[in-house]
Amino acid sequence: MKTVLDQLMRSPSTVPCVVQRGRIVLAAAAGKSNQQIAAELQLPEVTVGKWRRSFAQQGWQGLEDAPRSGRPILHGAEIVQRVQTRVCEPPEHSRRWSVRTLAADLKLPRSTVHQILVASNLQPHRIRTLISSADPDFEAKLLDVVGLYLYPPENALVLCGDEKTSIQARDRTQPLLPLRAKKPRRSTNESIRHGTQTLLAALEIASRQVVTQGKRCRTSVNFRRFLEDVMAAFPERELHMILDVPRNRAARNRWRRHPRVHFHYAPTHACWVNLVECVVSIMGKPARFPSAHTSKRQLKEFLLDYIARNNNNPRPLVWTKGPEKLERIEATKLNQVAHPRPPRKGA
Repeated sequence: MKTVLDQLMRSPSTVPCVVQRGRIVLAAAAGKSNQQIAAELQLPEVTVGKWRRSFAQQGWQGLEDAPRSGRPILHGAEIVQRVQTRVCEPPEHSRRWSVRTLAADLKLPRSTVHQILVASNLQPHRIRTLISSADPDFEAKLLDVVGLYLYPPENALVLCGDEKTSIQARDRTQPLLPLRAKKPRRSTNESIRHGTQTLLAALEIASRQVVTQGKRCRTSVNFRRFLEDVMAAFPERELHMILDVPRNRAARNRWRRHPRVHFHYAPTHACWVNLVECVVSIMGKPARFPSAHTSKRQLKEFLLDYIARNNNNPRPLVWTKGPEKLERIEATKLNQVAHPRPPRKGA
C-alpha cells in the first residue's frame, strides 16, 4: 500500500489535495499522532482524523473526493421546453434568433438560455444550405455513375467532364508585398478586372490526367470542339464520359452513334457525383488571391501551365461514398418526395 501511495503522490496528474491526504496517511504510518501531523502540515486535527478514518475504511480510493450533486437546477423542464420550442420558431423581425434576442423574448437570463441551447445541441446562429434533386431518374443515374467509379469497364477509360465559368483575371492596384518573418503575404483590397475565362476540363479517373481548354465564353460550339480534343487525346480507346447535364441536341446527336464514346449523365442538382468538380475547384483557386493577372491571356496561360505541371505528378481520386452513404442519400430523397415542403405564403 505504501508503494501505491508513493506512486500516487509522485504522479504529475494527481490532484494537489489528494497528495496532501497521502502525506497524512504516510505520516500516520510512521507512528505520528494527529496533533503532530496537524502541526506539521498546518491542518486542523479534525481534517487529519477524517482522512485517516477514510483511508482505513476504503484504502487509497478513500482519499479522493466523493461525487457531488452539483448546483441545483434553477429552471425545470417547462422552461427548457419553452426555450426549445421558441428557438425553432423564426422571429417576425429577423431571420434567426441570437442568444440575446431569444433571452429578451422569453424574459430569461442570457446565461440560462445559452446553457439550455448548448445542452439541447441547438445552434440558431448557424445556417446551412441544401438543395433537393427533383430528377425522376435520380437513383438510376446515381447507380450508373457510381458503378463506373467502382467497377470501370475493361479496356475502357472513364472520364468526367465539366466547365468552370467566370474565372476573373484580376490585377492589384499596387504590387504584392512578399512574405516576411511575422508578416504574411499582403495585397491591396482594390483590384482591376480584365475580364473572365471559362475553363473546360475532362478528368481521366484512373490516372487523374486532365485535358483542359481555356475559352473566352461558354458556348455549345466550344464544348463540341472540346469533346473532339478529348477524343484526340485518347485515341483508339473506348470512352465513358460523365457529364453534369445533357448538352445541346446537336452535340448529342453528333456522338450518339459514335462507336468509342458513351455518355453518362449525373442527376440534376447532384454535382457532387461528378469527380471533376473537385479538380475544377482546385484549379480555380490558384487564379485567385494572391495571384495577379494583367490580362485574360495571362490568366489562361497561368491555368494551363498549372494543370500541365500537375499532370506530371498526378494523384488519382478515389470514390469514398460506400453503399451506406448512398442508401442514406436515397432515403433522404424518397422522404423529400413523400413529404414535400408546403408552398410559401404568397407563392
